[in-house]
Amino acid sequence: MSKVEAAARPKRWYKSLFVQVLIGIAAGIATGILAPGLADHFKPLGEGFIKLIKMLVAPLIFLVIVTGIAKVGSMKALGQIGGKAMLWFMTATTCALGLGLLVGNLVHPGRGLNIDPSTLDTSELDAKTQGGHLPGGVEFVMNIIPTSVFDAFAQNSLLQVLLFAVLFGVALASFGESAPPILMDVIDQALHVIFRIVGYIMYLAPLGAFGAMAFTVGNYGADSLKSFGILILACYGAALVFIVVLSIVVKLLTGVNAWKFVKYCREEFMLALGTGSSEAVMPRIIKKLDNAGCDRAVVGLVVPTGYSFNLDGAAIYLSLAMMFLAQAVGVELGIGEQLTIMGILILSSKGMAGVPGSAFVALSATAAAIGAFPVAAVALLLGADRLMDSMRVFTNLLGNCLATFVVAKWSGMLDTEKMHAVLDRGFVPDDPDDVAAHPHPSHEIVLAPVELTKKSAPVDAEMAVRNA
Repeated sequence: MSKVEAAARPKRWYKSLFVQVLIGIAAGIATGILAPGLADHFKPLGEGFIKLIKMLVAPLIFLVIVTGIAKVGSMKALGQIGGKAMLWFMTATTCALGLGLLVGNLVHPGRGLNIDPSTLDTSELDAKTQGGHLPGGVEFVMNIIPTSVFDAFAQNSLLQVLLFAVLFGVALASFGESAPPILMDVIDQALHVIFRIVGYIMYLAPLGAFGAMAFTVGNYGADSLKSFGILILACYGAALVFIVVLSIVVKLLTGVNAWKFVKYCREEFMLALGTGSSEAVMPRIIKKLDNAGCDRAVVGLVVPTGYSFNLDGAAIYLSLAMMFLAQAVGVELGIGEQLTIMGILILSSKGMAGVPGSAFVALSATAAAIGAFPVAAVALLLGADRLMDSMRVFTNLLGNCLATFVVAKWSGMLDTEKMHAVLDRGFVPDDPDDVAAHPHPSHEIVLAPVELTKKSAPVDAEMAVRNA
């Protein structure tokens, strides 16, 4: 068989990760509905898969950032990237919070419930939060500094690993051409090894999606949906509006088509929805953004930082949930109180990562701060919170990805030719590290990558075949 025939041969549908994960999610939903009593038995499948991915996140971030900074080689450039990222994060979060409050005022999801907070059982709420609290400003900054480098990796603290990686990358870049080439080769090869391991783990993705979805539907499915239908519809509707507006703005700023990007990363988005965790797809998202033209230094800084500072989906949910709780207990919040809620959540949402039951902690802290209704009312959301995960995960993940394109464009580090080749013309760079995408390398010939630069001509399928 010739190279052209091998390259043109379509991949069997059942070998597609997207199809496999979709089947796993469908099977999980069916199992949760038909056999809810078995839901807890499937929970380890989802948790085990997520843990396998998380064990690679810290070293992956370190290697991606170090290799990216080594190319940039300027502390000033890094500071500009970080400043632009934070500006975008703050703007997006503020808009998301404002949208949640607006929808709450228009839809009134909690009106008519007339709940007496004194009748609510808060024991489950205490168990969910485990006595956690959102760190203050000084505490948050101090928590970014690890006790030791090894502790940062052991605790899988993304911001602490990020700090060490930036310092290591800047120090390495300061050597310039005098830096030992073998060191960069080792770091680069280690990055390839990590991506190869990710490829192995992705074989378990359908099982992980099945287990997580079966547990969710079995424990929080039909009953919660009936009780909180208006709130759930309001949250998902607000998220849809936010995504559409965000996509238009990003399209005008960068030329990125959000729909084509979601299609390009459909396996990752489907897996994130199935497992209820955006961290489960972080390694593959980082690789996909790199392949789509975003400079590695920008990807390495923006993506992990966004997991703590750019939680657009969570922001929509938190502000709308506050409106729901107030309305459910018969309290009407004034404009001043709603602005106070927005101000508190702008700050508190930045410290949510890593806090047990972070959404409930943030809601409790905000309710206590405004004093308009009892904190015990937050227990109302115990049944509905898990059903919001799909909205939060999808919106958070897409928001971080689009933020990466925006920051890369602002910093002059977005290869638009490569971006359009990948997203618009379907060019797929050869990825030898992704064994899940190429399960039988000995029998399938994969097109060699075509080096794309800002001066390169458009790449089509025939050119890719000729270059193979």
